[in-house]
Amino acid sequence: MTIQQLRYIVMLNQERHFARAAEACFITQPGLTIQLKSLEEEIGVKIFDRSKVPLKPTPVGEEIIAKAKRVLREMDGIRDLVVEKKNILQGTIRLGVVSTLSPYLVPFFMNAMEKETPKIEYIIKEASTVQLMNDLDAGELDVALMATPTGRPGLIEFPVFMEPFVAYLHPSHPQAKNAFYKLNEQDKFGLLLLNSEYCYNAQLIDICSIPKKKASLRSAYEITSIETLKNMVRANLGFAIVPWLSVLSEPTTSVVKTFKDPQPVREISLVVADTFTRKLLLEKMKSTIWNALPEALKNKVKYKHIKWDDSPYFLDMTK
Repeated sequence: MTIQQLRYIVMLNQERHFARAAEACFITQPGLTIQLKSLEEEIGVKIFDRSKVPLKPTPVGEEIIAKAKRVLREMDGIRDLVVEKKNILQGTIRLGVVSTLSPYLVPFFMNAMEKETPKIEYIIKEASTVQLMNDLDAGELDVALMATPTGRPGLIEFPVFMEPFVAYLHPSHPQAKNAFYKLNEQDKFGLLLLNSEYCYNAQLIDICSIPKKKASLRSAYEITSIETLKNMVRANLGFAIVPWLSVLSEPTTSVVKTFKDPQPVREISLVVADTFTRKLLLEKMKSTIWNALPEALKNKVKYKHIKWDDSPYFLDMTK
């Protein structure tokens, strides 16, 4: 079994076609077939079911391919370690950003990131928290920018900043004219949530102390976008608790209310697999993102002075 054979089966799984996989691997199609056959004979199992169109891995083949990806990620980590030791910031970085953050934060920092690391090509992927964690595990992403803690073994988190939540209300809401928003028992039944796979959704259920059996009241909407939530509030279908960055460019007619201290917040971190070795790049990304944040947000939360109370989702801004 060779590293090159592992690369072949990973590419073959990706393309599901011998000719395309062979072209991507810079090998002839017969050569790819011979290498696959040789590997299958050595381990004594079929990795791909050739009777399927398109080509499909066997059940055990899927497990082998998953392990092959991890092995290749470790091999790539050796190369990345050498790059780091030489302090060379270059190459391609696959950066995932959680979809509840991406539309509002990426425009702030990407120009600065490209200037700070001109020899790095960034490939940005927007996805849910669950998908980002799965992609990090599988080696499909190098770094993810997302809410933490993830609770996922094998991932390492590097906190960057804290983002407060704010209440987004319809003008007819009883608290629309109040200076601050205070969650009450009655409001819990009108809270609009994102699809249940989102970490954001789980945070709000915890912040608002909503019983699990009641948390499904709005799940029929299966909303996956903060902007959709806001539009539903404008249609007077409920209210929402949304991240601070998502209302930064809101028109003055929108009803946005902050909470009194302690304010609900979410921790935003750079997350990598525990095999990731390019610490210099992470430090550069962390400082660049922080420097690119709106001053109003940086003034709200000075990360080095954060002190938590008993809840991981609340922060006393006065401390």
